[in-house]
Amino acid sequence: MCGIVGYVGDAARNVSALDIGLDALARMEYRGYDSAGIAVVRPGELVVEKKAGKLANLLDQIAADGGGDSSRFAGSTCIGHTRWATHGRPNDVNAHPHVSFDGKAAIVHNGIIENFAELRAEIEAAGIELTSETDSEVAAHLLALAYNAGPTAGDFEASALSVLRRLEGAFTLLFTHVDEPGKIIAGRRSTPLIIGVGDDEMFLGSDVAAFIAHTRQAVELGQDNVVVITRDSYRVMDFDGTPAEGRPFTIDWDLAAAEKGGFDSFMMKEIFEQPAAIRDTLAGHFVDGRVILDEQRLSDDDLRQVDKVFVVACGSAYHSGLLAKYAIEHWVRLPVEIEVASEFRYRDPVLDKQTLVVAVSQSGETADTLEAVRHAKTQGARVLAVCNTNGSQIPRESDAVLYTHAGPEIGVASTKAFLAQIAANYIVGLALAQARGTKYPDEIESIFDQLEEIPAKIERVLGLKGQIHELAEELGPIPTMLFLGRHVGYPVALEGALKLKELAYIHAEGFPAGELKHGPIALIEEDLPVVVVVPSPQGREILHSKIVTNIQEIRARGARTIVIAEEGDESVRPYANFLLEIPASGTLLQPLLSTVPLQFLSAEIARQCGNTDIDKPRNLAKSVTVE
Repeated sequence: MCGIVGYVGDAARNVSALDIGLDALARMEYRGYDSAGIAVVRPGELVVEKKAGKLANLLDQIAADGGGDSSRFAGSTCIGHTRWATHGRPNDVNAHPHVSFDGKAAIVHNGIIENFAELRAEIEAAGIELTSETDSEVAAHLLALAYNAGPTAGDFEASALSVLRRLEGAFTLLFTHVDEPGKIIAGRRSTPLIIGVGDDEMFLGSDVAAFIAHTRQAVELGQDNVVVITRDSYRVMDFDGTPAEGRPFTIDWDLAAAEKGGFDSFMMKEIFEQPAAIRDTLAGHFVDGRVILDEQRLSDDDLRQVDKVFVVACGSAYHSGLLAKYAIEHWVRLPVEIEVASEFRYRDPVLDKQTLVVAVSQSGETADTLEAVRHAKTQGARVLAVCNTNGSQIPRESDAVLYTHAGPEIGVASTKAFLAQIAANYIVGLALAQARGTKYPDEIESIFDQLEEIPAKIERVLGLKGQIHELAEELGPIPTMLFLGRHVGYPVALEGALKLKELAYIHAEGFPAGELKHGPIALIEEDLPVVVVVPSPQGREILHSKIVTNIQEIRARGARTIVIAEEGDESVRPYANFLLEIPASGTLLQPLLSTVPLQFLSAEIARQCGNTDIDKPRNLAKSVTVE
């Protein structure tokens, strides 16, 4: 959840580790902005600066403390951190890096050390006073204790390994020591860490955005792996010191993908990247008349044996899973349960080898979803991952993988990753229908052809931005909003409400329109804005007629109706205060279009309500890597 960076360069090249580290932190800030800090390691000295709040606060402090003189930061090694608070309040003291009691070791940490209370008591019993409220600080003191005395005394590497073996939980830790200023040791368990391999310089980052400006050569670390980096080498091992191998790969996107590209926010840029995200996700998955996955360690015979499907996910990914349920049940005629990942293993679901668990996660490191995957595997179920991050933990632990090729998503509120997940989930549905023979090959090809028409239709929907801006200005700041939908419109309503809560910090709820008279209609009052997602009048006519009746009911009670409907659907026009028209599409494909206006609407209303930084909603982080 926090952002971690590390850098070791060549002192002879006179490259500023501070500048490289701060630039990397700027690219990692989306992972947490409760505080930021950096430590430059010099021979015999640590220079540490950290500050609560956004990275700008740290930059101001560095400038103020140095009085314009940056020579005190002269050094070729640094570690840095942007924090999303778990243990301890977001303040200066709890910010990372944390320094050991002797002032010689510094660490940064992402995740949770679950046995920190026991370790803290041990450290305090040794007469060491801890200064922060965090679980992280114990790692710095344990490193110093191990380095100063005992069987690992004087051995930085052995000391770091001894600390890692003692920790319980999900974590990534970077260790530095003034006695070895040209070295960083890092270990990971269930939280992300990537190595960047440069020319006489090495990098570490929570993701590749940390070092993409300097190198495209990266190495993925496995579970319970440790890496030792110097300026010209890296070594990978397990927590016991046994040599291991990372997985080298080449980053296939460039620095421009992490910039705003002329838009006023990353989120707005990413909304406009959605046609490309869908095209890239679909590309290469229908070859020679067959649907194929990216990594398939499940045969068609394995898929034919499946008698039940669970989809597990969190947040927006959960809403994409709801849509997967509609598609898979319709195309494959298998029962599908959609589960909030954080509840999955605790309710003890009935799983066996005939169960397929589809795990949906943008990062591939979502803690709740990862634990759901592990629980499913222990019960003998097959797991298929839908993920946007190549080589991340969830795909590695799954039996099959379908990657969404949305590219990096910097805005915390998911947009292009969400639409790419919908498309990928539909590919999974078609792969199941193909294996089980519930759809003829020409039917599967026809559906895939319709999916391939969606990007061009999304480009038309993007033209609604100006109209939605005017709508938001007319609404002005609002205290609440309701969202209604039927069938696949219901998950879209849920997603629209979530986006508004995330961005505008106001109450918003999504309901099945059929539930209106079972309680929610009591909320309808004069001028209450209500968004209604209208299904296509073609193919599901009964759904359409019923939701038109719902619009009439809420309009009669004074609500302002914002209606999303297909072009040419004149039956809703008399009952819509605001009509947003989208291209016609098949019923199951409509969410790929109807979601887009709600993304615009949430961003515009957020600005009306005073949130000018929609990329970084308060209290939220992009990747939730702890439970």
